[in-house]
Amino acid sequence: MSITTRIRHPLQRSHLVTAIDTRMRDPYAGLLAVPGFRLVSTAVADGETMPVGQRSGIFGAGGDDTSPDLAWSEFPEETQSFIVTMYDPDAPTPSGFWHWVVINIPASVTSLPAGGGDGDETLPDRATHLANDAGLRRYLGAAPPPGDPHRYYIVVSALDVADAGVPDGATPALASFQTLAHAIARAMLVPVYGV
Repeated sequence: MSITTRIRHPLQRSHLVTAIDTRMRDPYAGLLAVPGFRLVSTAVADGETMPVGQRSGIFGAGGDDTSPDLAWSEFPEETQSFIVTMYDPDAPTPSGFWHWVVINIPASVTSLPAGGGDGDETLPDRATHLANDAGLRRYLGAAPPPGDPHRYYIVVSALDVADAGVPDGATPALASFQTLAHAIARAMLVPVYGV
């Protein structure tokens, strides 16, 4: 969907501006297609409202910033590690908003408990957080501005390498880019939240 409107600058003639509505775009649709696998949670579900516990208290949304419990299975046998992310493509920025990134989760680990995203000390051996878009090395819950509900892509990617190979100070976008060629399967849950 596109919206065309006439803009008039006080010192210039009016001109047409077209804005493309990208709110319903799937941020993973344009990536190399990989098989899916099973991802479940007792806290969050596709299309369902993000519970209070998984909303942000840090950003004032009345929540607890507790990462959801996640459990995954049926991933490829050649999986060597996992990366877990939560991304809001509907955030009012050109690049969306990364809420959570955990890299180097060993292939032997098939779940994270609720609250596992509190810090590196709550993660399995070798796994580590990257700073989210708020600069915090932890899970940051949903906290959209007033308006339409936002989608929160909680994604577990199976990688064919044991180490993601990203620097400690890497951004979530860089980590996603650098691990893209190593992603051999992907599972996701997409809860929503709006105020």
